[in-house]
Amino acid sequence: MTYSGAVKVGGPADVHELTDLIISKVAVGPMDNNAYLLRCRATGEQLLIDAANEPRTLLRLIGDDGVASVVTTHRHHDHWYALAEVVAATGARTYAGRYDAEGIEVPTDVLVEDGDTVRVGRVELTARHLKGHTPGSIALVYDDPHGHPHVFTGDCLFPGGLGNTHKDPEAFAGLLHDVETKLFGALPDETWVYPGHGRDTTLGDERPQLPEWRARGW
Repeated sequence: MTYSGAVKVGGPADVHELTDLIISKVAVGPMDNNAYLLRCRATGEQLLIDAANEPRTLLRLIGDDGVASVVTTHRHHDHWYALAEVVAATGARTYAGRYDAEGIEVPTDVLVEDGDTVRVGRVELTARHLKGHTPGSIALVYDDPHGHPHVFTGDCLFPGGLGNTHKDPEAFAGLLHDVETKLFGALPDETWVYPGHGRDTTLGDERPQLPEWRARGW
């Protein structure tokens, strides 16, 4: 079936099958968080982005093959509520942005800097530090050699706008700058965007709205 990225809490995962990578998206918890399970086709190794909630749902999605790594996109509690239980059950290594790790109650094994490589099997993802929603939010970019890029943006970029910067002009300006330079300025319109909540989008769909976001300040 064609991947749409439309998922709902209590419903099944939607699966995006790429040449080298399988991406399973599931919605969990009272804040309708998205969690993404990435599986390297060559090795079977798995990586989870945001153990947000419902550990039983996430462990069922992970299955018997386990998960090698869990990446937390940022420090907000709704994105790591199930992290302790997932790590206890799987022994996965934990990753988070260097400047957000202190705000995550589960210890971070690997502190991620801008430009760092995060691997799942033979697949490489590039971390981008996007400051503004939180001090250390990270996005993960998969530059698919067989197609267009894919980016997991946490709460930094959604359909229709940036993540919440709580009416702080400095935080908004910083997040807009980072998103413009590190995502829109570096990646093509075809780039698929997987946000921390809600439906997916593409950079091409969002790019025309950048002037409006700048003018409105949120």
